[in-house]
Formats: sequence, C-alpha cells, structure tokens
Amino acid sequence: MWSWVAHRVTGVLIFFFLFVHVLDTALVRVSPEAYDEVVATYKTPIVALLEYGLVAAVLFHALNGLRVIAVDFWSKGARYQKQMLWSVVGVWLVLMVGALYPVLGHAVREVFGS
Repeated sequence: MWSWVAHRVTGVLIFFFLFVHVLDTALVRVSPEAYDEVVATYKTPIVALLEYGLVAAVLFHALNGLRVIAVDFWSKGARYQKQMLWSVVGVWLVLMVGALYPVLGHAVREVFGS
C-alpha cells in the first residue's frame, strides 16, 4: 500500500516540477533579466536540497514503475512483489547515496567552505 502511495506522490511532485520548469524557461522570452534572477536563486543550498529531493522522486518513481510493470506482466510477479519492492528500495538507497556528492557537493562547499 505504501509503495502505491509513494508512487502517486512522486508522480505528482515530478509533474509540478515539470510545470515550474516550463514556466521558468518560458520566462526567458518575457524578460531575460527576470529569467537570470530566477536562475540565480536556483544556485542556493536550499534549492540544492530540493534538487536532491527531485532526484529521489524521479529514481523511486522510475524503479517502482519497473516493479509495477513486472507485477502486471510477469506471471509470477504478484508472488514476488514484496521481494521486488525491497529490491527497489535497496537499489534506490544505493543510487541516492551515489547522488549525494554530485547533487549536494556544491551546496556543502558553499555553506561550509572549500
């Protein structure tokens, strides 16, 4: 049940990110100066944490989506869905640990110095 909820929540979060992304990209046609100001706010440590959250949402949504496909189309999928869920969580955790430095490295250097 929780994987179902998490899949829907991450899907909605990704949708809202894409909506905001389209809006801020469209801003360049209205006012390049305003676009530059918006992009400058994206270089803050708080936004870096939000980017890490976006990476978490996209990775979980993608991996869990593959699990859902396996449950639906594999004849033994329903029998192994719990094991596949724990596999998804394990792979997700490994990938999230691997994404720590590339996504948050700049923010950590900005907050704590080089």
